[in-house]
Amino acid sequence: MKKILHISKYYYPFRGGTEQIAQDCVNAFKEDCDQKIICFNHEKEDASDYVDGVEVIRCGCFAKIDSQALSFSYRRRLKEVISDFQPDMIIFHYPNPFVASLLLQIIPEKCKLIIYWHLDIVKQKILGKFFNGQNRRLIERADKLIATSPNYVEGSSWLSMAKDKCYIVPNCINERRLQKTEKSEKLTEKIRKDNQDKVICLAVGRHTEYKGFKYLIQASKMLDDRFQIFITGKGELTEKLKKEAAGDNKVHFLGVISDDELKAYLSAMDIYCFPSITKNEAFGLALAEGMYFGKPAVTFNIPGSGVNYVCIDGKDGIEVENRNVKKYADALERLAADKELRNKFGEAGRKRVIENFLDNQFRDNIRKVIV
Repeated sequence: MKKILHISKYYYPFRGGTEQIAQDCVNAFKEDCDQKIICFNHEKEDASDYVDGVEVIRCGCFAKIDSQALSFSYRRRLKEVISDFQPDMIIFHYPNPFVASLLLQIIPEKCKLIIYWHLDIVKQKILGKFFNGQNRRLIERADKLIATSPNYVEGSSWLSMAKDKCYIVPNCINERRLQKTEKSEKLTEKIRKDNQDKVICLAVGRHTEYKGFKYLIQASKMLDDRFQIFITGKGELTEKLKKEAAGDNKVHFLGVISDDELKAYLSAMDIYCFPSITKNEAFGLALAEGMYFGKPAVTFNIPGSGVNYVCIDGKDGIEVENRNVKKYADALERLAADKELRNKFGEAGRKRVIENFLDNQFRDNIRKVIV
């Protein structure tokens, strides 16, 4: 039986895009491979547990620098698990520069290395330059590189220099998690009743710079009172965004909501707003979830990002010039005025998600690459 060691920055129950894909990856091989996972713990102490029947080794974290966790025990624990487990293959979820430096020193020559390249280091430009040499060594050592979209391969200076090693495995959504329930259906009816004759717009995500929520809020100020814009989540920019929206009664902050509430708003909405602005949004899993509910999306153009691969301009929604608030507002106005166009884009978007971005496709795609 093949042995696979997965290296992710964090792992379930921590919720994040990379961590969800890491878990999906583990579950794709659960039936016929022996697996272990090593990651950081949010606490200072080391810990070990089992998720989906697979052992997770969690290394205590004493500090973070530019979102990078640091651990006194990681090197020792990594050496131990490689020595004791003797994996045939390591699947390393990038970026994770501190661990990459250790891995390059420790990985056995005979062990295959698969780099799951989720995104380039974009925001931390100084840190990114510091790790340039390390990235080159990682790519040279890798047997295969997995990217989430062809757009990202073309747009990444690192992946584009190693196209012969690159394989495309689009991210997936968990269709079971999005199934409507009696509770979500009742909430949907209430949301529609409370917003009767309004155009319901929804935006989902963490309140951080690259999500671009401030541009959606600025666009809202150009819209009339037909529109109601609901924004879920929270983050370091929440209070700043609320100040930006002050005086605009069309914008509503929902905070962190339950799965049933999310499904209710996704069902009730007329337009899905996805205003991310940088390649930090490497794919757009939340965008695919919104499209799954059969509603059109409005996005910004992000060169090199998978966002415009997930949602095709003029087919599944409308894509506008990056950060152009006026054009974003115009796109919302156009969709609000044309129900037939909303239905056309919504149906096409749902079809695209069902045919390309569900977990059963992910399982098949990842297993074709990693054999």
